[in-house]
Amino acid sequence: MNTQQPGFFDPTPAPVPKSSEQDPLALRLRPTDYAGYVGQRTLLEDLKAYGDHPPHLVLWGPPGTGKTTLAHLLANELKADFFPFSAVMAGVPELKKLIAAILEHPRRSILFVDEIHRFNKAQQDALLPYLEKGDFLFIGATTEYPQTSLNRALLSRVRAMELKAHSVTDLEAILQRGLEEMKRPELARFVTEIAQVCDGDARKALNLLQLLGVQSEAALADANLLKRLFKQQRLYDKDQNRHYDVISAFIKSVRGSDPDGALLWLAVMLDGGEDPEFIARRLMILASEDIGLANSQGLQVACNAHYVTKNIGMPEARITLAQATVFLALSPKSNASYEGIDAAIAFVQAHPTIKVPGHLSNVGPESKNYQYPHSSPGHWVSQQYLADEARGQRFYRNGTLGSEGAMNEIWRKFSGK
Repeated sequence: MNTQQPGFFDPTPAPVPKSSEQDPLALRLRPTDYAGYVGQRTLLEDLKAYGDHPPHLVLWGPPGTGKTTLAHLLANELKADFFPFSAVMAGVPELKKLIAAILEHPRRSILFVDEIHRFNKAQQDALLPYLEKGDFLFIGATTEYPQTSLNRALLSRVRAMELKAHSVTDLEAILQRGLEEMKRPELARFVTEIAQVCDGDARKALNLLQLLGVQSEAALADANLLKRLFKQQRLYDKDQNRHYDVISAFIKSVRGSDPDGALLWLAVMLDGGEDPEFIARRLMILASEDIGLANSQGLQVACNAHYVTKNIGMPEARITLAQATVFLALSPKSNASYEGIDAAIAFVQAHPTIKVPGHLSNVGPESKNYQYPHSSPGHWVSQQYLADEARGQRFYRNGTLGSEGAMNEIWRKFSGK
Protein backbone atom coordinates (compact mmCIF):
# COMPACT_ATOMS: atom_id res chain seq x y z
CA MET A 1 0.00 0.00 0.00
CA ASN A 2 1.21 3.49 -0.82
CA THR A 3 1.93 5.24 2.50
CA GLN A 4 4.38 7.87 1.29
CA GLN A 5 3.50 11.46 0.54
CA PRO A 6 2.29 12.06 -3.04
CA GLY A 7 5.09 12.85 -5.43
CA PHE A 8 7.80 10.79 -3.74
CA PHE A 9 9.01 7.62 -5.38
CA ASP A 10 6.81 4.61 -4.67
CA PRO A 11 6.93 1.77 -7.21
CA THR A 12 3.44 0.53 -6.40
CA PRO A 13 0.23 1.85 -7.93
CA ALA A 14 -2.05 3.90 -5.74
CA PRO A 15 -4.85 1.82 -4.21
CA VAL A 16 -8.46 2.70 -4.89
CA PRO A 17 -9.20 5.22 -2.14
CA LYS A 18 -11.62 4.08 0.56
CA SER A 19 -13.34 6.82 2.46
CA SER A 20 -14.65 7.10 5.99
CA GLU A 21 -16.84 9.60 7.80
CA GLN A 22 -13.72 11.39 8.97
CA ASP A 23 -12.60 12.11 5.40
CA PRO A 24 -13.41 15.36 3.58
CA LEU A 25 -16.86 15.26 2.05
CA ALA A 26 -15.41 15.80 -1.43
CA LEU A 27 -13.39 12.58 -1.12
CA ARG A 28 -16.34 10.61 0.21
CA LEU A 29 -18.45 11.69 -2.77
CA ARG A 30 -15.84 10.94 -5.45
CA PRO A 31 -17.69 8.88 -8.09
CA THR A 32 -16.47 5.47 -9.21
CA ASP A 33 -17.93 5.53 -12.72
CA TYR A 34 -18.91 7.99 -15.43
CA ALA A 35 -22.59 7.75 -14.47
CA GLY A 36 -21.85 9.33 -11.10
CA TYR A 37 -19.80 12.19 -12.54
CA VAL A 38 -21.60 15.55 -12.54
CA GLY A 39 -20.83 18.16 -15.20
CA GLN A 40 -18.36 18.30 -18.12
CA ARG A 41 -20.86 16.48 -20.35
CA THR A 42 -19.20 17.33 -23.67
CA LEU A 43 -15.79 16.29 -22.38
CA LEU A 44 -17.18 13.01 -21.08
CA GLU A 45 -18.69 12.24 -24.47
CA ASP A 46 -15.33 12.89 -26.12
CA LEU A 47 -13.59 10.53 -23.72
CA LYS A 48 -16.18 7.81 -24.20
CA ALA A 49 -15.71 8.08 -27.97
CA TYR A 50 -12.08 6.99 -27.57
CA GLY A 51 -13.15 3.69 -26.03
CA ASP A 52 -10.20 1.69 -24.73
CA HIS A 53 -7.61 3.74 -26.60
CA PRO A 54 -7.60 7.35 -25.35
CA PRO A 55 -4.62 9.58 -26.21
CA HIS A 56 -2.25 11.07 -23.67
CA LEU A 57 -4.19 13.85 -21.96
CA VAL A 58 -3.70 17.15 -20.20
CA LEU A 59 -6.81 18.07 -18.23
CA TRP A 60 -6.92 21.77 -17.48
CA GLY A 61 -9.37 24.04 -15.77
CA PRO A 62 -10.15 25.86 -12.52
CA PRO A 63 -9.79 24.16 -9.13
CA GLY A 64 -12.59 21.87 -8.05
CA THR A 65 -13.81 20.95 -11.54
CA GLY A 66 -12.97 17.24 -11.30
CA LYS A 67 -9.61 16.82 -13.04
CA THR A 68 -8.20 14.26 -10.59
CA THR A 69 -11.56 12.52 -10.27
CA LEU A 70 -11.78 12.19 -14.04
CA ALA A 71 -8.30 10.65 -14.20
CA HIS A 72 -9.32 8.07 -11.58
CA LEU A 73 -12.52 7.30 -13.49
CA LEU A 74 -10.57 6.76 -16.69
CA ALA A 75 -8.31 4.31 -14.85
CA ASN A 76 -11.38 2.45 -13.63
CA GLU A 77 -12.89 2.34 -17.11
CA LEU A 78 -9.64 1.06 -18.65
CA LYS A 79 -8.96 -1.34 -15.74
CA ALA A 80 -5.53 0.28 -15.47
CA ASP A 81 -3.36 0.79 -12.39
CA PHE A 82 -3.01 4.40 -11.29
CA PHE A 83 0.41 5.88 -10.50
CA PRO A 84 0.11 9.44 -9.13
CA PHE A 85 2.94 11.94 -9.12
CA SER A 86 2.94 15.52 -7.82
CA ALA A 87 5.01 18.03 -9.75
CA VAL A 88 5.09 20.16 -6.60
CA MET A 89 6.70 17.50 -4.42
CA ALA A 90 9.44 15.97 -6.58
CA GLY A 91 11.54 16.35 -9.72
CA VAL A 92 13.16 14.46 -12.60
CA PRO A 93 15.10 11.83 -10.60
CA GLU A 94 11.98 10.66 -8.76
CA LEU A 95 9.94 10.84 -11.95
CA LYS A 96 12.42 8.61 -13.81
CA LYS A 97 12.39 6.07 -10.97
CA LEU A 98 8.61 5.95 -11.04
CA ILE A 99 8.56 5.56 -14.82
CA ALA A 100 11.08 2.70 -14.58
CA ALA A 101 8.77 0.95 -12.13
CA ILE A 102 5.78 1.50 -14.43
CA LEU A 103 7.68 0.03 -17.37
CA GLU A 104 8.27 -3.15 -15.35
CA HIS A 105 4.69 -3.27 -14.09
CA PRO A 106 2.79 -6.19 -15.66
CA ARG A 107 -0.59 -4.42 -15.95
CA ARG A 108 -1.78 -1.50 -18.00
CA SER A 109 -0.74 1.70 -16.24
CA ILE A 110 -1.61 5.36 -16.04
CA LEU A 111 0.95 7.96 -14.95
CA PHE A 112 -0.95 10.90 -13.49
CA VAL A 113 1.08 14.09 -12.96
CA ASP A 114 -0.76 16.69 -10.93
CA GLU A 115 0.20 20.37 -11.26
CA ILE A 116 2.09 19.54 -14.49
CA HIS A 117 2.62 23.27 -15.14
CA ARG A 118 5.07 23.30 -12.20
CA PHE A 119 7.50 21.26 -14.31
CA ASN A 120 10.15 23.34 -16.07
CA LYS A 121 11.16 22.64 -19.68
CA ALA A 122 13.79 20.04 -18.72
CA GLN A 123 11.31 18.19 -16.53
CA GLN A 124 8.67 18.20 -19.25
CA ASP A 125 11.22 16.99 -21.79
CA ALA A 126 11.97 13.99 -19.56
CA LEU A 127 8.49 12.67 -20.38
CA LEU A 128 8.81 12.91 -24.16
CA PRO A 129 10.48 9.60 -25.11
CA TYR A 130 8.02 7.61 -23.00
CA LEU A 131 4.99 9.41 -24.40
CA GLU A 132 6.30 8.81 -27.92
CA LYS A 133 6.51 5.03 -27.37
CA GLY A 134 3.18 4.81 -25.55
CA ASP A 135 4.38 2.39 -22.87
CA PHE A 136 1.76 3.84 -20.51
CA LEU A 137 -1.06 6.34 -20.65
CA PHE A 138 -0.06 9.79 -19.45
CA ILE A 139 -2.55 12.20 -17.86
CA GLY A 140 -1.49 15.63 -16.64
CA ALA A 141 -3.63 18.05 -14.65
CA THR A 142 -3.20 21.80 -14.42
CA THR A 143 -5.06 24.97 -13.58
CA GLU A 144 -2.95 26.88 -16.12
CA TYR A 145 -3.60 27.43 -19.83
CA PRO A 146 -1.53 24.67 -21.51
CA GLN A 147 -0.46 26.75 -24.51
CA THR A 148 1.49 29.08 -22.23
CA SER A 149 2.45 26.77 -19.35
CA LEU A 150 3.62 23.69 -21.28
CA ASN A 151 6.25 23.46 -24.02
CA ARG A 152 5.38 22.70 -27.63
CA ALA A 153 7.09 19.32 -27.69
CA LEU A 154 4.90 18.04 -24.87
CA LEU A 155 1.74 19.64 -26.29
CA SER A 156 2.34 17.90 -29.64
CA ARG A 157 2.09 14.51 -27.89
CA VAL A 158 -1.04 15.09 -25.82
CA ARG A 159 -4.59 16.23 -26.22
CA ALA A 160 -5.45 19.17 -23.98
CA MET A 161 -9.04 18.97 -22.71
CA GLU A 162 -10.60 21.89 -20.88
CA LEU A 163 -12.83 21.46 -17.84
CA LYS A 164 -15.19 24.36 -17.21
CA ALA A 165 -16.18 25.75 -13.84
CA HIS A 166 -19.30 23.97 -12.62
CA SER A 167 -22.62 25.70 -13.19
CA VAL A 168 -24.79 26.61 -10.21
CA THR A 169 -27.15 23.81 -11.23
CA ASP A 170 -24.35 21.25 -11.23
CA LEU A 171 -23.10 22.44 -7.85
CA GLU A 172 -26.62 22.17 -6.42
CA ALA A 173 -26.80 18.56 -7.61
CA ILE A 174 -23.41 17.79 -6.05
CA LEU A 175 -24.41 19.49 -2.78
CA GLN A 176 -27.64 17.49 -2.66
CA ARG A 177 -25.54 14.33 -2.76
CA GLY A 178 -23.48 15.82 0.04
CA LEU A 179 -26.60 16.31 2.17
CA GLU A 180 -27.55 12.67 1.63
CA GLU A 181 -24.05 11.50 2.57
CA MET A 182 -24.08 13.67 5.71
CA LYS A 183 -27.69 12.79 6.53
CA ARG A 184 -28.40 16.47 7.18
CA PRO A 185 -31.48 17.36 5.08
CA GLU A 186 -32.14 20.43 7.24
CA LEU A 187 -29.14 22.11 5.59
CA ALA A 188 -30.90 22.08 2.22
CA ARG A 189 -31.83 25.75 2.69
CA PHE A 190 -28.18 26.69 2.21
CA VAL A 191 -27.59 24.74 -1.01
CA THR A 192 -28.42 27.45 -3.53
CA GLU A 193 -26.49 30.14 -1.67
CA ILE A 194 -23.41 27.93 -1.38
CA ALA A 195 -23.60 27.07 -5.07
CA GLN A 196 -23.75 30.75 -5.96
CA VAL A 197 -20.70 31.86 -3.94
CA CYS A 198 -18.24 29.07 -4.75
CA ASP A 199 -17.24 30.13 -8.29
CA GLY A 200 -17.93 26.74 -9.84
CA ASP A 201 -15.57 24.91 -7.42
CA ALA A 202 -17.21 21.68 -6.22
CA ARG A 203 -14.51 20.97 -3.64
CA LYS A 204 -14.94 24.41 -2.11
CA ALA A 205 -18.72 24.00 -2.07
CA LEU A 206 -18.58 20.62 -0.34
CA ASN A 207 -16.01 21.84 2.17
CA LEU A 208 -18.30 24.74 3.04
CA LEU A 209 -21.29 22.41 3.38
CA GLN A 210 -19.25 20.16 5.67
CA LEU A 211 -18.25 23.19 7.73
CA LEU A 212 -21.89 24.17 8.11
CA GLY A 213 -22.63 20.62 9.20
CA VAL A 214 -20.66 21.00 12.43
CA GLN A 215 -22.39 24.25 13.43
CA SER A 216 -25.21 24.37 15.95
CA GLU A 217 -28.67 25.49 14.90
CA ALA A 218 -28.16 28.71 16.86
CA ALA A 219 -24.92 29.40 15.02
CA LEU A 220 -26.50 28.65 11.64
CA ALA A 221 -29.19 31.21 12.37
CA ASP A 222 -26.56 33.90 12.95
CA ALA A 223 -26.27 35.97 9.76
CA ASN A 224 -22.83 37.21 10.77
CA LEU A 225 -21.52 33.65 11.00
CA LEU A 226 -22.69 32.94 7.47
CA LYS A 227 -21.01 36.09 6.21
CA ARG A 228 -17.75 35.02 7.82
CA LEU A 229 -17.99 31.57 6.27
CA PHE A 230 -18.85 32.93 2.83
CA LYS A 231 -16.33 35.78 2.90
CA GLN A 232 -13.38 33.64 1.86
CA GLN A 233 -15.28 31.88 -0.95
CA ARG A 234 -14.52 34.59 -3.52
CA LEU A 235 -11.97 33.36 -6.01
CA TYR A 236 -8.69 35.18 -6.38
CA ASP A 237 -5.22 33.80 -6.97
CA LYS A 238 -2.01 35.79 -7.09
CA ASP A 239 -0.12 33.44 -9.36
CA GLN A 240 -2.61 31.99 -11.81
CA ASN A 241 -5.06 33.00 -14.53
CA ARG A 242 -7.45 35.00 -12.33
CA HIS A 243 -4.57 37.26 -11.27
CA TYR A 244 -3.72 38.12 -14.86
CA ASP A 245 -7.36 38.50 -15.92
CA VAL A 246 -8.15 40.98 -13.15
CA ILE A 247 -5.06 43.15 -13.61
CA SER A 248 -5.82 43.15 -17.34
CA ALA A 249 -9.39 44.35 -16.67
CA PHE A 250 -8.03 47.02 -14.32
CA ILE A 251 -5.53 48.38 -16.85
CA LYS A 252 -8.04 48.32 -19.71
CA SER A 253 -10.60 50.17 -17.58
CA VAL A 254 -8.12 52.97 -16.80
CA ARG A 255 -7.02 53.08 -20.44
CA GLY A 256 -10.68 53.27 -21.44
CA SER A 257 -11.28 56.27 -19.12
CA ASP A 258 -13.80 54.39 -16.93
CA PRO A 259 -13.11 55.24 -13.27
CA ASP A 260 -15.96 53.04 -12.00
CA GLY A 261 -14.68 49.95 -13.79
CA ALA A 262 -11.13 50.74 -12.66
CA LEU A 263 -12.19 51.08 -9.01
CA LEU A 264 -14.17 47.83 -9.19
CA TRP A 265 -11.16 45.82 -10.36
CA LEU A 266 -8.91 47.63 -7.89
CA ALA A 267 -11.30 46.54 -5.14
CA VAL A 268 -11.28 42.94 -6.42
CA MET A 269 -7.48 42.88 -6.24
CA LEU A 270 -7.28 44.44 -2.79
CA ASP A 271 -10.01 42.15 -1.45
CA GLY A 272 -8.17 39.14 -2.87
CA GLY A 273 -4.91 40.04 -1.13
CA GLU A 274 -3.01 41.28 -4.17
CA ASP A 275 0.32 42.96 -3.38
CA PRO A 276 -0.51 46.72 -3.35
CA GLU A 277 3.02 47.54 -4.54
CA PHE A 278 2.40 45.39 -7.62
CA ILE A 279 -0.68 47.49 -8.37
CA ALA A 280 1.30 50.70 -7.87
CA ARG A 281 4.03 49.48 -10.23
CA ARG A 282 1.41 48.72 -12.87
CA LEU A 283 0.05 52.26 -12.48
CA MET A 284 3.52 53.69 -13.16
CA ILE A 285 3.82 51.63 -16.34
CA LEU A 286 0.31 52.62 -17.39
CA ALA A 287 1.03 56.32 -16.78
CA SER A 288 3.80 56.24 -19.39
CA GLU A 289 2.18 53.78 -21.78
CA ASP A 290 -1.37 55.17 -21.94
CA ILE A 291 -1.36 58.70 -20.48
CA GLY A 292 2.02 59.89 -21.67
CA LEU A 293 2.40 63.57 -22.50
CA ALA A 294 -1.35 64.14 -22.66
CA ASN A 295 -1.15 64.69 -18.89
CA SER A 296 2.41 65.28 -17.81
CA GLN A 297 1.40 64.92 -14.15
CA GLY A 298 0.23 61.34 -14.66
CA LEU A 299 3.60 59.70 -14.15
CA GLN A 300 4.34 61.93 -11.16
CA VAL A 301 1.04 60.95 -9.53
CA ALA A 302 1.73 57.25 -10.18
CA CYS A 303 5.28 57.49 -8.78
CA ASN A 304 3.98 59.28 -5.70
CA ALA A 305 1.36 56.57 -5.25
CA HIS A 306 4.05 53.91 -5.39
CA TYR A 307 6.14 55.78 -2.80
CA VAL A 308 3.18 56.19 -0.44
CA THR A 309 2.04 52.59 -0.88
CA LYS A 310 5.52 51.26 -0.16
CA ASN A 311 5.93 53.41 2.95
CA ILE A 312 2.52 53.26 4.62
CA GLY A 313 1.10 49.94 3.39
CA MET A 314 -2.46 48.72 3.70
CA PRO A 315 -5.17 49.51 4.56
CA GLU A 316 -4.41 53.23 4.14
CA ALA A 317 -2.67 52.68 0.80
CA ARG A 318 -6.03 51.77 -0.74
CA ILE A 319 -6.95 55.48 -0.63
CA THR A 320 -3.78 56.54 -2.43
CA LEU A 321 -4.15 53.78 -5.03
CA ALA A 322 -7.76 54.83 -5.62
CA GLN A 323 -6.74 58.46 -6.03
CA ALA A 324 -4.06 57.60 -8.59
CA THR A 325 -6.41 55.21 -10.39
CA VAL A 326 -9.16 57.78 -10.79
CA PHE A 327 -6.67 60.51 -11.79
CA LEU A 328 -5.24 58.34 -14.57
CA ALA A 329 -8.66 57.12 -15.69
CA LEU A 330 -9.89 60.72 -16.06
CA SER A 331 -6.71 61.96 -17.72
CA PRO A 332 -6.53 62.56 -21.47
CA LYS A 333 -4.76 59.67 -23.15
CA SER A 334 -1.77 59.36 -25.49
CA ASN A 335 0.46 56.45 -26.43
CA ALA A 336 2.55 58.55 -28.86
CA SER A 337 5.76 58.26 -26.82
CA TYR A 338 5.25 54.52 -26.36
CA GLU A 339 4.71 53.93 -30.08
CA GLY A 340 7.54 56.32 -30.94
CA ILE A 341 10.21 54.43 -28.99
CA ASP A 342 9.03 51.07 -30.36
CA ALA A 343 9.21 52.43 -33.92
CA ALA A 344 12.71 53.79 -33.30
CA ILE A 345 13.91 50.49 -31.79
CA ALA A 346 12.50 48.57 -34.76
CA PHE A 347 14.35 50.91 -37.15
CA VAL A 348 17.63 50.50 -35.26
CA GLN A 349 17.32 46.71 -35.20
CA ALA A 350 16.66 46.61 -38.94
CA HIS A 351 19.84 48.52 -39.86
CA PRO A 352 23.60 48.17 -39.37
CA THR A 353 25.34 50.41 -36.85
CA ILE A 354 23.88 53.87 -37.28
CA LYS A 355 26.49 56.59 -37.60
CA VAL A 356 26.29 59.82 -35.66
CA PRO A 357 26.34 62.90 -37.97
CA GLY A 358 29.61 64.82 -37.62
CA HIS A 359 28.06 68.00 -36.21
CA LEU A 360 26.37 65.98 -33.42
CA SER A 361 29.48 64.06 -32.43
CA ASN A 362 31.36 64.81 -29.25
CA VAL A 363 34.73 65.29 -30.94
CA GLY A 364 35.99 65.50 -34.48
CA PRO A 365 36.52 68.13 -37.14
CA GLU A 366 32.81 68.56 -37.90
CA SER A 367 31.68 68.99 -34.29
CA LYS A 368 32.35 72.71 -34.63
CA ASN A 369 29.40 72.92 -37.05
CA TYR A 370 26.91 72.19 -34.26
CA GLN A 371 24.49 75.08 -33.71
CA TYR A 372 23.65 75.79 -30.07
CA PRO A 373 19.82 76.22 -29.87
CA HIS A 374 19.92 78.55 -26.86
CA SER A 375 21.79 81.10 -28.96
CA SER A 376 18.83 81.38 -31.35
CA PRO A 377 15.44 83.10 -30.96
CA GLY A 378 12.94 80.81 -29.25
CA HIS A 379 15.82 78.51 -28.26
CA TRP A 380 15.36 76.56 -31.50
CA VAL A 381 17.43 76.24 -34.66
CA SER A 382 16.87 74.23 -37.80
CA GLN A 383 19.53 71.54 -38.10
CA GLN A 384 19.77 67.81 -38.73
CA TYR A 385 19.28 65.55 -35.71
CA LEU A 386 18.38 62.29 -37.45
CA ALA A 387 21.14 60.04 -38.71
CA ASP A 388 21.64 60.03 -42.46
CA GLU A 389 20.11 56.54 -42.66
CA ALA A 390 16.96 57.79 -40.95
CA ARG A 391 16.31 60.92 -42.99
CA GLY A 392 12.60 61.35 -43.59
CA GLN A 393 11.61 58.99 -40.75
CA ARG A 394 8.89 59.96 -38.26
CA PHE A 395 9.00 58.06 -35.01
CA TYR A 396 6.96 60.41 -32.86
CA ARG A 397 3.42 60.87 -34.14
CA ASN A 398 2.16 63.63 -31.91
CA GLY A 399 -1.05 63.32 -29.97
CA THR A 400 -3.51 66.19 -29.79
CA LEU A 401 -5.07 65.87 -26.33
CA GLY A 402 -4.28 67.65 -23.08
CA SER A 403 -0.85 69.09 -22.40
CA GLU A 404 0.62 67.14 -25.32
CA GLY A 405 -1.57 69.12 -27.70
CA ALA A 406 -0.34 72.41 -26.24
CA MET A 407 3.31 71.33 -26.44
CA ASN A 408 2.86 70.24 -30.02
CA GLU A 409 1.56 73.66 -31.02
CA ILE A 410 4.88 75.17 -29.92
CA TRP A 411 6.85 72.36 -31.57
CA ARG A 412 5.04 72.78 -34.89
CA LYS A 413 5.56 76.55 -34.81
CA PHE A 414 9.33 76.07 -35.01
CA SER A 415 9.71 72.76 -36.81
CA GLY A 416 7.00 73.09 -39.40
CA LYS A 417 6.02 69.41 -38.82
